[in-house]
Amino acid sequence: MADGKGALLATGRRRVRARTSSPGAPRSTDGTVPLALLAAVFTVAQLVLVRPALGLGWDEVVYVSQVTSHHPTAFFSAPRARGVSLLVAPIASWSESTALLRVYLALLSGLGLYLALRAWRGLFPTRVLVTAGAFFASLWVTLFYGPQAMPNQWVAIGALIAVGCFLRYHADGSARGALWGVAAGAVLMALMRPTDAVWVTIPLLVLALAGRHVRLLAALAAGLAVGAAEWVAEAYAWYGGLGERLAEASRIQGGLGLQIAVDDQLRSLGGRGLCRPCTGTMPHPVITLWWFALPLLAVLALVVAVRARRALRTVLPLACAATAALPYLFMIGYAAPRFLQPAYALLAIPVADALWHLVRTPAGAWRPVVTSLVALALAGHLAVQLAVLMHTVDRNTDSRRDWARTAGELHRLGVRPPCLITGHEAIPMAYYAGCSSGGTGGNNENTTVAEILSTADRVPVATLIGPGGTPPGYARAWPPHTIGDFQVRIAPTPEQGAPKGAAADGPE
Repeated sequence: MADGKGALLATGRRRVRARTSSPGAPRSTDGTVPLALLAAVFTVAQLVLVRPALGLGWDEVVYVSQVTSHHPTAFFSAPRARGVSLLVAPIASWSESTALLRVYLALLSGLGLYLALRAWRGLFPTRVLVTAGAFFASLWVTLFYGPQAMPNQWVAIGALIAVGCFLRYHADGSARGALWGVAAGAVLMALMRPTDAVWVTIPLLVLALAGRHVRLLAALAAGLAVGAAEWVAEAYAWYGGLGERLAEASRIQGGLGLQIAVDDQLRSLGGRGLCRPCTGTMPHPVITLWWFALPLLAVLALVVAVRARRALRTVLPLACAATAALPYLFMIGYAAPRFLQPAYALLAIPVADALWHLVRTPAGAWRPVVTSLVALALAGHLAVQLAVLMHTVDRNTDSRRDWARTAGELHRLGVRPPCLITGHEAIPMAYYAGCSSGGTGGNNENTTVAEILSTADRVPVATLIGPGGTPPGYARAWPPHTIGDFQVRIAPTPEQGAPKGAAADGPE
């Protein structure tokens, strides 16, 4: 009887081992603690290095203003999607505390990194996943944008989840949870940036079609459709159709087509949030060296994977990284480092695999010389990323404090809510002052001269002119003031007798 019970227990243990060692069905607990610790360190690093006191940036103002009741809504242009606004709504809808929003987003981005890496368990060893996560999380662009209300990092998280779960389900068709993960990753990407979601998933869609994986194809298509549904509906409600919105988005982005932006992306690596126009000297070679090492390590990862007969789990993230980066390297006339975050996230796992191949022999022994060189290179890379991050944080903190000081001066001059601000940097300045923003031309055109003059009869209206600029025709007769580097023209109140003929010179 005892022997029978022991045999039964032994059989059960063998079955458990068989289930947990099968490809695409990773063990339920193994590896979760290191990933959780990495996510916690990433969260704390954001709060310590970027600091919750950092004010909102231009794009953040647009996204946050859509859901807050404390500020007027800023103009929402055609390329933008509502995903970020939905993401911040649980905090921004009732609180105007930027610090609270930063803490919330840092916690969310840490959780997102954990879930994204968890999706790859069973495909690569835990040490590879931790290394990949550490590489991506330590990039200055990841740390800087982690606690910010911006979409690209969330596209990166969605991409990791979708590709990892795709590979797991491809390896084991009984892993239904992975199928839901594919759909969830696609939904997240499409909510944040629908066009980016399409570019990322092109290799997944091709593989699903070629292999006739109906469920994978359905999960991807459903995820993309659900995530992009609001954006598409908005296109028909406001722009006259999907094609018209895409055309308007292309116009705002300078006209999408064959354009080489590789050098622009290199210039942005020095800490420039938006490089448009992208002029000036290149950053120091030390800052850009890691960028050139990525493709070399990717090729090494591919060679290692082919030799180990596990090519697909390396080829697929590399292919998705390539399609994610393609439009931002070769189809757009400007650059921002955050545009390539999805590509960096997808490259991180094959690159980490290549690094472990360099430092360990196939038998598992360390290569002391190579290990020392890799460790030294990684330490130098981390030091450079932190230096760029601190420079970027300091510069952005100063510029956003300048907006806050200018808003205070506008209040002193009588421009208080309800009010309207037009001209140079009108969108962020209006948010900081609690005013509405207006533009009569350019990418943020949302009003006319007649509407501005009509508004001036009811509420305070100010026009900001940047250094070297000239006031628009409608504001040339308005009394001038100087606030820092700005010249401010404030419309006279009706009691002061506003010069109605001032609009004759035409729009801004």
